[in-house]
Order: sequence, then structure tokens, then C-alpha cells
Amino acid sequence: MLRRQFLRSIPLAAAAGLTSAAQAEGLPVGEPKMKRFDDQRWVLDNIIQANGIDWDQGHTSTLLRACGLAIQDDMATWRQRVKKYADIVPAMEALARKREALAIEHEKAEEMIPARDNYYIAAAYWATAMWGVEEHGPRLQRNNDKKLENFKKYMALADHKIEWVEIPYRGKSLPAILHLPPTYQPGQKLPVIVAVPGMDGFKERSVSLYADGWMERKYAVLAIEGPGYWETPLRGIFVDVKGWAETGKEVVKWLRNRPEIDINRVAATGSSFGSFFSAAMISEEPTFKACAVTGTCYDPGGGAIFDEASPTFKKRFMFMSGIVDEAEFEKFRKTIDWHGFAGKIKAPFLIAAGESDELCPLEHTEAFTKALGGPKQLVIYQDSRHSLRGPSVSNGPDPRIMQAEWITRRLAGKPLENERWYVEGSGRVQKTKLA
Repeated sequence: MLRRQFLRSIPLAAAAGLTSAAQAEGLPVGEPKMKRFDDQRWVLDNIIQANGIDWDQGHTSTLLRACGLAIQDDMATWRQRVKKYADIVPAMEALARKREALAIEHEKAEEMIPARDNYYIAAAYWATAMWGVEEHGPRLQRNNDKKLENFKKYMALADHKIEWVEIPYRGKSLPAILHLPPTYQPGQKLPVIVAVPGMDGFKERSVSLYADGWMERKYAVLAIEGPGYWETPLRGIFVDVKGWAETGKEVVKWLRNRPEIDINRVAATGSSFGSFFSAAMISEEPTFKACAVTGTCYDPGGGAIFDEASPTFKKRFMFMSGIVDEAEFEKFRKTIDWHGFAGKIKAPFLIAAGESDELCPLEHTEAFTKALGGPKQLVIYQDSRHSLRGPSVSNGPDPRIMQAEWITRRLAGKPLENERWYVEGSGRVQKTKLA
């Protein structure tokens, strides 16, 4: 529902109350106004009807990876129900209510494993139902509250220790979640991954419900939502590149005080826009010993993602930036640029990118790689787009397995040669030296 339609559907006094409440909390009033989104809405709806919920990226595959094959029928239902953009949130809310109800029933019956699983899935669904709500108000807050409620119930039943974390940030705090592997024993010192999701990702799904690669490799994982990410706009914390560098320092301060963490084995990961923000995060903090990213976003100012891709990307990023006026955002987006920090990064850096990335043309990823100040490896998958898929990915090195094994070698102190890998559709890898 558009904001103007929403305002017509409630008494004016209530609408005034929402506006004043947002103003009192220092939050933007109204949804971002974006000309291309409004002008192309009919095109967007027709594209979704023709291509389904995964028209812009792998929404369903990402949830399947986090929640497991048990949600296949849910994803089929979601695909069936979504025929236009306005269907996305209510259809996901319905699935979230169903999973929450199942979790409660199983818990009452003392069936704790299915209760645990359904609380995790419900939390992931409520979080997903925050995407597409780009206006501060009761619906966004309710879905966030339901996400937290269900995830905290999952935490109490999980097979490993999970802790809610608050990282200090400019007089406020950034939300994060710490996972310790099931095998952890008091007194152990663990390597840790600081995980930064994509702009459409959230911390609650950073560690999968089953067979998580980092848990199986006996890593701790600190999944963080930095400035502008998911929950932080509700706290009045918006995108700030310098703020991400500050975040890296605060994260390390927090990790130093944790007895479970080996502070000499700290690494970062990032996906999609997380590839940009994880780089900013480690740029001024030498404690990070490695960083590995997938699905890059290194186009300065976001030329492709904001001007050429689905208009939902730009509108979402405006929300993350706390900006509702498009002219103001056009000035702000110039700050989304790695030139001020890439050369400061001395830690080994792995980049896995699609040759045909529609959100970040390859020349920008290559330029970023060249600018890095430390050892680096660039892996390019032939014909793959932003979401790494296709024959080169299926037949070649799996990006996530490669990432985990690469970081493990770096934290073990094994040397890295500067290389460019080109993964062909057959899976064959051509290796050349990087300058």
C-alpha cells in the first residue's frame, strides 16, 4: 500500500500521531520518493508476474540455504501468491504466522526439535517481511518485533550457544549475534568470522539452521548489522561509510574482551553490498587477518545498481540511508565509493565475482582489486551474474566452500600469491598473475 493510500485509510489524527512519533525519534517521515520506481511500477509488477519472486535476485534460494529443504513447499506457496510487488510482504507475513503457530504447538507438545526449527524459520520469515516496507511505522516495527521474539525463542532451544550482542556506535549501539560452534568447550580460543550480509540480508540467517559451514569448521561467527542495515534504521542509524570503519574498530574492541575468541584469528566476510561494507569495516583495523567476499558492489556511486537495475534496489538503499528525497540521495550516493579506503587494506582479500554481474560491471571489481594494499585473489565466474549461479559455479570451485577454506589457510598463516582465476563453464580454472 502506498503511503498516501495508507493515510487515507486511517483517521487524520492517527496519521498525525505517526508523523510526530517518527519526528520525535529522529526518523524519516514517509517512504522514499523515487521517480523511476513510481514511473516503472507497472513494468515492475508485470516483470514479477512473468518471472516470479526471484525476478531481481535469489530470494527463495537464500532462504532455502538458511532454513533447509523443509521450506520448499513454503517457497512454492510464496511464488504462487506473489503476482505483483505489493503481494510480497503480506504473502511472507502469512507464512511467518503459520511457522510461528507450528512452533508454539510443538513447544506445547514438548517436541523441542521441531519447535526450535520452526522458531528459526518464523524469525527468518518475519525478517524477510521487513523488506518492501520502506516507511517507518507500526508494520515495520511489528515485523521486527516478531522477528526478535521468534529468534530469541530459537536461541533458547538451539544446539549451540547463541548470544545477542550490542556493539557501541556513536552513543547508540549496533545489533549483532554471536554463535559458538556446538563443539565449543569453556577455555577454548576460537577463530571468528565477522559476517556482513548483503543490503537485502539480515543477521538472523547468517548462520544456517543445519550444516552451517562455519559451525562445522569450529569457528565463532559474529553476524553484524552495521550502519543502515536491517534493524539499525529503526534505531535511527543510517548508511555511513566512515561509520563502517568505526564499526570495525568497535567490533574488535568487543572481541578482545571475549574469552572465547582468539584475537589473532579474526576474519571478515561480505556478500553483495556486504562486499563493500566489509571492506570499509576492516580498512582501518589491522586485527582483521583476512576478508573474503562474493557478489561484488564496487561501482562508485552505484551507477548500475541504482540507475539500471530493478528500481527496488535504489528505493531500499534510500531507506537504509534515511533519505526520502531523491535529489538529496543523488548527492549522498557519491559517498558510496571505495577510493578512500581500498589502499589501506593490507589483509589478504578474496573476491568471487560474476563475469556478467548486472549490479556491478566487472571493470569496477577489477579496479577495486588493483587498488587493494595487500595480497589478493580475484575469482571470476564465466557468464555468471550478481547472484553467483550457472555452469561455471556448478562445475567450478563452490564460492562458499572456497571462501571458508581460503580463510582457514590465511588464518593458519599460509602465504597467498596474487592471482586472477577465470572459471570457465566447464569448471576449468585459468590462473594468471595479478599485479
